[in-house]
Parts: sequence; structure tokens; C-alpha cells
Amino acid sequence: MKKIEAIIRKTKFEDVKAALFEADINWFSYSEVHAIGQDRQDRIYRGVMYSTDIISRIEITIICRDQCVQGAVDAILKSAYTGEVGDGRIFISPVDDTYSIRTGENGDTVLADKK
Repeated sequence: MKKIEAIIRKTKFEDVKAALFEADINWFSYSEVHAIGQDRQDRIYRGVMYSTDIISRIEITIICRDQCVQGAVDAILKSAYTGEVGDGRIFISPVDDTYSIRTGENGDTVLADKK
């Protein structure tokens, strides 16, 4: 099993969500995060000075079976892409085990749909 964490632009969230559903990733969590970017300039917008070093993004977290990782990554790469600085990052980590709280089952079978 793997944990995929993707940090993407807020404006691309709906596109990424649709692409993940299309790639059969039916469960993930997301949250709004703030990050420090490479661009550190002060800008003026409507007479108000603000800093561009803190940026708002969406972080998506997916736990999936090994065979689903490449499809999820490809979906994120394609749907989150703008070609500009700040498109985001994807991180992949191993997951040792998972448990179903309701049934007590463990292992990657917990991630399978039980319809």
C-alpha cells in the first residue's frame, strides 16, 4: 500500500477530483494548507501591499493499493498541470498496514470496495 500526498492549486481541485474518480480512486481526504513558496516579493493590489511568499493550496491524501498508484499519479499530473510555477508536488510513501475500525480487518483488502 502507498500513501499519495499531492499539493495542488485551489483552482485545479475540481479537475483533479474528477480525474481521480475517473481513475477509480473513490476515496481521499483533502484540506486547505498554506505553504511558503519560492517567489518572495511584495506586490500591490488595489493600493494594499501584500507578500507572495505564503500561498494557499489544497492537499489531497490518498491511501491505495500498489497497483492503483500510477493511475492516481497520472490523473493528478494531467489534471493539475498549468505549466506555470506553483503547480504543486506529489509525494509517495509506503504504508505498513491499515485496519478497518468497524470490522477489525487489516491489510490492503480493507481498501477494497465491499458493495
